[in-house]
Amino acid sequence: MNIFSILTLIGGLALFLYGMKAMGDGLTMLSGGRMEQLLEKLTSTRFSGVLLGLAVTAVIQSSSATTVMVVGFVNSGIMKLEQAVGVIMGANIGTTVTSWLLSLTGVSGNAVWIKLLKPSSFSPVLALIGICFLMFSKKEKKHNIGMILMGFAILMFGMETMSDAVAPLADDSRFTSILLMFSNPVLGTLMGLAVTAIIQSSSASVGILQALALTGVVPFKTAIPIIMGQNIGTCVTALISSIGTRKNARRAAMIHLYFNLIGTVLFMLAFYTLNHFVHFAFMGEMATPAGIAVIHSLFNIITTIVLFPFGNQLMKLAILTVPDKHSKSDVAEDAAAVLRRIDVHLLDRPAMALEQARYVTNRMSELSREAVTDALSMIDSGFDEDLDVKIRELENTIDTLEDKIGSYLIQIPGHDMSQKDSRLYSLIQHNIGNFERISDHAVGISDTFREMDEKKLHFSSEACSELKVMRQAVTDILDMSTDSFCTLNTEKAEYVLPLEEVIDALNLEEKQRHIERLRKGRCTIELGFILADLTTYMERISDHCSNIAVCTLSLKEDEIGVHEYQDIIKTRNSEAYKKGLREMEARYLLPKAEA
Repeated sequence: MNIFSILTLIGGLALFLYGMKAMGDGLTMLSGGRMEQLLEKLTSTRFSGVLLGLAVTAVIQSSSATTVMVVGFVNSGIMKLEQAVGVIMGANIGTTVTSWLLSLTGVSGNAVWIKLLKPSSFSPVLALIGICFLMFSKKEKKHNIGMILMGFAILMFGMETMSDAVAPLADDSRFTSILLMFSNPVLGTLMGLAVTAIIQSSSASVGILQALALTGVVPFKTAIPIIMGQNIGTCVTALISSIGTRKNARRAAMIHLYFNLIGTVLFMLAFYTLNHFVHFAFMGEMATPAGIAVIHSLFNIITTIVLFPFGNQLMKLAILTVPDKHSKSDVAEDAAAVLRRIDVHLLDRPAMALEQARYVTNRMSELSREAVTDALSMIDSGFDEDLDVKIRELENTIDTLEDKIGSYLIQIPGHDMSQKDSRLYSLIQHNIGNFERISDHAVGISDTFREMDEKKLHFSSEACSELKVMRQAVTDILDMSTDSFCTLNTEKAEYVLPLEEVIDALNLEEKQRHIERLRKGRCTIELGFILADLTTYMERISDHCSNIAVCTLSLKEDEIGVHEYQDIIKTRNSEAYKKGLREMEARYLLPKAEA
């Protein structure tokens, strides 16, 4: 093999990579963003995540691209970490589709129908159709189809070029002896890992291996460990894409790495242990492109089946690797990533601009909920300086989001909105203030616990038990109101109003109980003021939750005032309201007071 053969090999690889990218881009554009929407919305269970990951990767022809997409979704908060696990597993199976397409280059025979299966026979026809669509059609759909056909033809031409370039190696005894070195499981795995890490595509590295297999000098005992290494090497792309992202995005990339790493170790231990006793006959035979595709598919399918029940353990391992740190950088990064959504270039398309504003407001609501949850956790643990820093950073971030969203909404041209969009506009505008005030109350709760810590004060076990009941009620109303806002779920919003009334009653009863403890000498006036501050903060949080729910409910009504609508809900749906009130009162009962 001379310098010209090497240049031909490099050119073939370049065409292969470009063809794969062009075909994937064309398929992605033809889908009209539906692939991303599927990943965002239809990953409710891990099994559905596996199926979606498989389908999306089979379409865009790259597990690396799917995993990078998942890392981006997790980073922006669109997808939760637990949803990412199934998609990553499915992506590993989906990437094997490419190896099956490439295995067509190994088809041989003299029959006409067999010759028609060879890429060299049908690729030129696809290329001709594709170039006609690209050059002579003005329709976007045909342009995308043309790109897919051209991409596939270039991919196959690149594969044929690589195969021709390495053909002389079949008679080179030095190459054969070097290749046999990689029959060692460790060396072969490292080789596959290195090549895939360099070109950042497992499909391309499998394609190179299939091209070498066409020379007839690659035995299965060499191909198998190289394929194992290729599966680990493909993780490099996702790891690189996770640099500078939030911790959950980095965890998603680590799940991808651990999945392939653990799967490779388990597969190789089981396979080579069994081979030691059984001595598989095919190990000494020469690999074929179809045989490599079979091994590639079997490995990924078996690994997914074995590790599927251990998705939570993979997630915990990733969390241990990228631990929680209450740092300013995570909160600041979150704000920066979220604010990129509200782009001024979208203002000439009000519906899209409004949807992005809604996304940022949804994220704002989640940050408010996180701040309150962290603050209320001090009922159990006492004042925590790290948590206090985090809560203040969250509150500052939420202030920034409120300002930016408010300024952005003003710029959206209202006269171009539909009635539905106009109501959504009002919903967002009314509630950014509610979410900001909720985070202010979270800071107030943290300040109260700081005061207790500085004065070495502690609530009695009776007071703590009562606070935990009220905390549960506040946590639940916050969950219901934010979830109903984010999903525009009016049914869930209807439960908020009776719960808010129950929290008002709990606040009054806790204060009365404290007065009784004070009268009996079991508490102090100073602790009474602190307790009153805490319950008041919680009661005010529930008031804002009620405002959020009422705004959400007003989406299905004519434009009316919040307080007016609240009165209508309580009177018009009196039976439903009373039923909800009874359920909430029974659920949130203060423990029996001590005699």
